[in-house]
Amino acid sequence: MPDPTLADLTTLRLGGPAGRYVPVADADALVAAVTEADSAGEPVLLVGGGSNLVVADEGFAGTVVHLVGGGVHVDGDACGVASVTVAAGEPWDGFVARAVAEGWVGVEALSGIPGTTGATPVQNVGAYGQEVAQTIARVRVWDRVLKGQRTFSAEECRFAYRHSRFKADPGRHLVLDVTFEFHPGELSAPVAYAELARTLGVEQGERAPLAEVREAVLGLRRGKGMVLDAADHDTWSAGSFFTNPIVDPALVPDGAPSYPQPDGSVKTSAAWLIDHAGFGKGHGLDRPGARVSLSTKHTLALTNRGGATTAELLDLAREVRDGVRERFGITLVNEPVLVGTSL
Repeated sequence: MPDPTLADLTTLRLGGPAGRYVPVADADALVAAVTEADSAGEPVLLVGGGSNLVVADEGFAGTVVHLVGGGVHVDGDACGVASVTVAAGEPWDGFVARAVAEGWVGVEALSGIPGTTGATPVQNVGAYGQEVAQTIARVRVWDRVLKGQRTFSAEECRFAYRHSRFKADPGRHLVLDVTFEFHPGELSAPVAYAELARTLGVEQGERAPLAEVREAVLGLRRGKGMVLDAADHDTWSAGSFFTNPIVDPALVPDGAPSYPQPDGSVKTSAAWLIDHAGFGKGHGLDRPGARVSLSTKHTLALTNRGGATTAELLDLAREVRDGVRERFGITLVNEPVLVGTSL
């Protein structure tokens, strides 16, 4: 069979061919493949679940290293804390399902997020009031500059909103595995997100059974087209395309959500800004021959309606970004990684 294209490896189903395709099943194979490419001077693109990538129609001229193997190792339970090490290629939602089943508290609200575990510390993946930074103990990586393994504690990872030291220095660190520490229990961490609390019928800050939190989150995500479904083009996306902007309080429009930050700035809602700038759900679908649009379920997702090109998707992204900036003076920043292209 021919090697897959990047469209075959990404949830947007966009992107051209790879110069060279190398599937790897474990950390040793990952390090070997990347080291070989680095020694040959070839650019490298690491692909796990492909849920956070927007790849150019021309593809990627270097080596695409595809993580196809995972694994979960329970290191032990000391002082009431379960230490669990997860291989980079382990599918994230499968791990969350196991955590809920095992009574490992702290990732239940991160259910339904596509991709692999190794990607989660890079973005400090978060949703519904939880972030992986809250349960990560350490991250083991291969440093392509120093050419050796390193292990970073959670503090050394420099986690922030959708950010980490790994994102700040892109391409340098290959995540090999992530170690989490969980306090076992039957009830969730305090429910921090208002929409989730309402769905569960609890007050913010209260707890709920782990399995109920997972099912509630999956239901909310499905309603927004954020759980992968091959039959639903609203899920042919990279999830939320823009991050929620953190701005000076004076820039937040009247009526927009406002969440104070420790430094005096505020976080507001990218979805609200997009909607109130005139880009509603399904924007673009009414155009003749439309092959891209905003999701019909959620304004933050840009979707491939079938047969689209990356160029078409990015034209829509620019339209939305520029429209929000013109209307509100706030420039939205893309959340997925752009490969071989730019906004």
